[in-house]
Amino acid sequence: MFTGIIETLGTIINIEKEQDNVHLTLKSDFTNELKIDQSVAHNGVCLTVVDIKNDEYTVTAIKETLDKTNIGNLSISNIVNLERGMKLGDRLDGHIVQGHVDQTAKCTHILEQNGSTVFTFNYDTSLQNITIEKGSITVNGVSLTVVNSKVDEFSVAIIPYTLENTTFKSIKVGDTVNLEFDVIGKYVSRITKL
Repeated sequence: MFTGIIETLGTIINIEKEQDNVHLTLKSDFTNELKIDQSVAHNGVCLTVVDIKNDEYTVTAIKETLDKTNIGNLSISNIVNLERGMKLGDRLDGHIVQGHVDQTAKCTHILEQNGSTVFTFNYDTSLQNITIEKGSITVNGVSLTVVNSKVDEFSVAIIPYTLENTTFKSIKVGDTVNLEFDVIGKYVSRITKL
């Protein structure tokens, strides 16, 4: 389980394809604290550490992950948001995040406001995911509050600290992001459709 509070940024230094899988090798500030078989969220995607060498570690993304996330779009030197799994007893500063991306979305608008930046995203409603005003959403692994919730679109307002310390600083209109909708909202939505 994760919280959506990004710990650090990582840099992709190698990408290796093996059958339908992709092995991503990254450098990060916390590589020396990682262990083999540990879960790390990469842009909100929970991936398992399979190798560690010096200040680099490798994770593997399978076809299912590549099909449903933006992980397959990454290139060498791209920066990703990183978060290690939550420790039992830690504060839950964001919200409950599983690291299981539900779908992707496209950035459709970016608006600079006095002290914040508003990003708007459009997503496919055929998967029956929903947002609600002031509800939680995870965008590329970042726990955020939904503003301007619509049927197939929502916005989030980013404070300067989050903009500077996550990949939001490099998101442009037209970019694809990973979305994980609020887990409690998903269960409520499923129950009401039974």
